[in-house]
Amino acid sequence: MRIVHYLHQDKTGYGVVQDDGTVCKLAGSPYRSKRVGEAVGPISSLKLLPPAQPSKIVAVGANYMEHIREGGGTKPAFPLLFLKPPSAAAGHEDDILLPKVEGEIHFEGELVVVIGRTARRVRESEALDYVLGYTCGNDVSARAVQKAEMDTGVLLRGKGFDTFAPMGPCIATGLDPTNLTLESRVNGTVRQHTNTSDLIYSVAALVADMTQCFTLNPGDVIFTGTPSGVGPLKPGDVVEIEIQGVGTLRNRAVADECRSL
Repeated sequence: MRIVHYLHQDKTGYGVVQDDGTVCKLAGSPYRSKRVGEAVGPISSLKLLPPAQPSKIVAVGANYMEHIREGGGTKPAFPLLFLKPPSAAAGHEDDILLPKVEGEIHFEGELVVVIGRTARRVRESEALDYVLGYTCGNDVSARAVQKAEMDTGVLLRGKGFDTFAPMGPCIATGLDPTNLTLESRVNGTVRQHTNTSDLIYSVAALVADMTQCFTLNPGDVIFTGTPSGVGPLKPGDVVEIEIQGVGTLRNRAVADECRSL
């Protein structure tokens, strides 16, 4: 099942994408009911919103060895977690706003986990039972801001600007998160290509680890980490994140007037 969160004729709702591209309404929230109702229209006629409305966006650093090597780091002894504010969320075809800051702003293609029911202190063997599905994500990062923060032991601004967490186009259910191909392209050129089998900490391990510390609520999302091949974005670039079984998240980078540090 592919679930979308959409805007149509000034009304928002959740729907299911049919094989012919038609979106049919979901009765209520996808976290409570998956009863399919009447047709809304073709997906091409709808504005796709971020597929989840998280109370928190939890992200994982250094979760692919090749990405660790390209940054000169070492394998972490435990999952390295940080938060992106919910206001960073953006949807399919939304612009990524590039603030006027020193240094480069990078794309990072990632598998994103959408939590389906309240999860607290869950076992790794049961962790996937708490997952609604998966979507594509882009952990956009202002590198100089990120480094300045990390040098002081914190991390928020460099990862937390508005639009720095694009997600979409849908939530795909019933996938095996241990074996999904992920590819990132900038202006049609492949920059990242991997399989989630290369994750150091699996989705199940991440959910179990996080919920020993804090509760994950329905709609919360986990950015699971990016592979090697990250690189800069400039105004006008179109970045696409494609994940097997989910689809392709597409966003254009545009200049913004915001400044920081």
